[in-house]
Amino acid sequence: MTPYAELEVTTNFSFLHAASHPEEMARTAAALGLSAVAVADRNTLAGVVRAHQAAKKAGIRLVVGARLDLADAPSLLCFPTDRAAYGRLSTLITLGRRRAPKGSCELYLRDVFEHSGGQLFVSLPPTFPAGDTDDAYRAHLGALREVFGRDIWLAGRCRYRGDDAARLWALAQLSVETRVPMVATNDVRLHVPNRKPLLDVLTCIRERCTIDRAGFRLQANAERHLKPPDEMARLFRRHPEAVMRTMEIAGRCTFSLDELRYEYPDDEAPPGTTPQDELARLARAGAETRYPEGIPEKVDAQIDYELKLIGELGYAPYFLTVHDIVRFARSQDILCQGRGSAANSTVCYCLGITSVDPARMDLLFERFVSAERNEPPDIDVDFEHERREEVIQYIYRKYGRERAGLAATVIHYRSRMAVREVGKAMGLSEDTIGALAGTVWGWRSDGIKDKHIRETGFDTADGRLALTLRLARELTGFPRHLSQHVGGFVITRGPLSELVPVANAAMEDRTTIEWDKDDLDALGILKIDVLGLGMLTCIRKGFELLRRHYGLHYDLATVPAEDPAVYDMLCEADSVGVFQVESRAQMTMLPRLKPRNFYDLVIEVAIVRPGPIQGDMVHPYLRRRNGEETVEYPSEALRQVLGKTLGVPLFQEQAMKIAIVAGGFTPSEADQLRRAMATFRRVGTIHMFQDKLIEGMAANGYDRDFAERCFRQIEGFGEYGFPESHAASFALLVYVSAWLKKHHPEVFAAAILNSQPMGFYAPAQLVRDAQAHGVEARPADVNHSDWDNTLEAGASSLPGKGKSAPRRALRLGFRQIKGFGEDAARALIDARRSLGRPFADPAEIHRTARLSPAALERLAGADAF
Repeated sequence: MTPYAELEVTTNFSFLHAASHPEEMARTAAALGLSAVAVADRNTLAGVVRAHQAAKKAGIRLVVGARLDLADAPSLLCFPTDRAAYGRLSTLITLGRRRAPKGSCELYLRDVFEHSGGQLFVSLPPTFPAGDTDDAYRAHLGALREVFGRDIWLAGRCRYRGDDAARLWALAQLSVETRVPMVATNDVRLHVPNRKPLLDVLTCIRERCTIDRAGFRLQANAERHLKPPDEMARLFRRHPEAVMRTMEIAGRCTFSLDELRYEYPDDEAPPGTTPQDELARLARAGAETRYPEGIPEKVDAQIDYELKLIGELGYAPYFLTVHDIVRFARSQDILCQGRGSAANSTVCYCLGITSVDPARMDLLFERFVSAERNEPPDIDVDFEHERREEVIQYIYRKYGRERAGLAATVIHYRSRMAVREVGKAMGLSEDTIGALAGTVWGWRSDGIKDKHIRETGFDTADGRLALTLRLARELTGFPRHLSQHVGGFVITRGPLSELVPVANAAMEDRTTIEWDKDDLDALGILKIDVLGLGMLTCIRKGFELLRRHYGLHYDLATVPAEDPAVYDMLCEADSVGVFQVESRAQMTMLPRLKPRNFYDLVIEVAIVRPGPIQGDMVHPYLRRRNGEETVEYPSEALRQVLGKTLGVPLFQEQAMKIAIVAGGFTPSEADQLRRAMATFRRVGTIHMFQDKLIEGMAANGYDRDFAERCFRQIEGFGEYGFPESHAASFALLVYVSAWLKKHHPEVFAAAILNSQPMGFYAPAQLVRDAQAHGVEARPADVNHSDWDNTLEAGASSLPGKGKSAPRRALRLGFRQIKGFGEDAARALIDARRSLGRPFADPAEIHRTARLSPAALERLAGADAF
């Protein structure tokens, strides 16, 4: 077999320009016997990590590269030969992305010249008549030869248009004249020919036309697919050297993404100390604060254990950076709390990153950091949703755009959007497209069911309709564009752009990288999730009102724990506005579960989720909890796994442990199962584990029905499920918000109204609920209201121990008046303050505050006069 490397492969990460995934390209190239394959997407490296992973698995070498579409010259393929050259390519793409709006890239030939060190280039010739060449291109090619020397080649392609021999001969002559050798490529857009119809539809979507009017904008044939080496040798039989040169280029490009060594910033370690020493100092100091009566021996030993493992894996700088971000937030009175697997860490608890004591919950640190798993930790921190931007801008200020960027989120075609886009491209009418889209349920391609289509009255045997549905299924799961992650930051010691290209986000003052969290995980790159949570805003405002009006000082860790009155309220499903348990489903569950302690809240948070519900685990748990069913364990091994949940798996960690101890999975396979759960909605690979788990459990003597229910639960976790540590962090917010509602309903009402929009309930419902709890609610008033809802002296009293404490009344703020803006409210308040007395009549408001007639009408409509 003739050795051949395909150097011009475009994947579907060149959005709407190709019809195959990077993984499909890599696997097919290996199956065809290619020596190497180069993924070169348009001005991007967004798909290379997926190609890299697939190529490693398939046993084929990947050449990392990019197609550079220039504003002032023909396009170039660019391939870095080593790590330094890769950094220059990534920086070059960053340069083009940062000077253009989101989704665009503005590059010029001079930019390429300035970043050309260590790069190999292939020039892509423009289309010109067979047997002829373009003088301007000849001059351009000569200039490239002058700059790049022997690191430039000329691409020769077979177009199957009847003039390939003449065209290749003309390119060969041009190659001789300019001393730029010709190399064979196939301009690949498909991994197999039968994706051509989908490529046509993608072209129509890109060009905003229908298939009937696309004309010459479509490719003339399906030949732009991966071909075996012998076929490429046949096509270039008169130019065999062009095929051999592909191996020369691939051989010189020794760079692999495995060479990327992520270096975390060590800015937080004082001079003369190591990050590990500083982390140990902060953890010990934090432990003394967390345990003022003395650090328990068990906790002390756990801190030593965690610090030792963190030191061995080199993660101390990461923990210090997260600690610094949390420290900044607290210095600005921004309430925050770590959640997710970080809640398993005693060090995170002592640093103040998380608020739930892992010793209290008996959580497992190895769920967070494990030497065997060899994965970077992932700390998620929730901040007040109204003030998260302050934290984000602090990170940008501290590290600069050059060292910090938000991770990407790949937005994929979902079934309904795929039906709509393909339907438009296929020329279907708007009402037909709407009716088809209305039959789609779910995310994956199997959400498009012929049965549902027929029930709507369509004939699925119709050729155009059948093709539309087939192509929509193929398109489902394709990347549509890159968006920004909700808050996942990547921070580096050196320039971030030398690791991954950085681009402008749609939102002002935001920059993002081109890789998503799965890509970052694959390369071992650490990410900090800076997330927004509305309930934290509400709780912080509640704490502030308690301090201002009642002289009470609380934070998340000091709210009185395990208050029976709080649990009494929750058992009665009195939970309007309470975090996580305010939905109708949760309100139905609360009287049945009857939570009486913190761990019951952990279960309450986790149990009303598709995982336990779909796995039919909810009713067995409730029956066992209520003594209606004997608590039994299928084996002693599973007793260790399921003891805390009465033999019923409710948490994500339990599903993984069941796979290991009962299904015969290795830890590595269990980790693959976890990843499949995490990416179920996007790639739907969890079914691949079904037979292995069920048959493995059956072979080990477990009841097949139990095994099938376990798998259904795991599949449900793919839709939405909680790990135990995540549920514990959320349960703390459930308790704190419920405590506020129980003991200070006027404070809770004002705080949650001032934090809108959030939750399930409209402001009017929240006010009615507060009134039902004895709160005096006073209407918005031009002489008494502020923009926010406030508390003022009230007539009612709050029962106390031996005496009565005055309860404040809730004064509704101007923010509750629909259509009355904050600027108008500020003008009214300033005018009232400058007068030094109440307004006498609406005319005085009009004169002094200079409100518009429309604003005055809004006030009148709200009876605020």
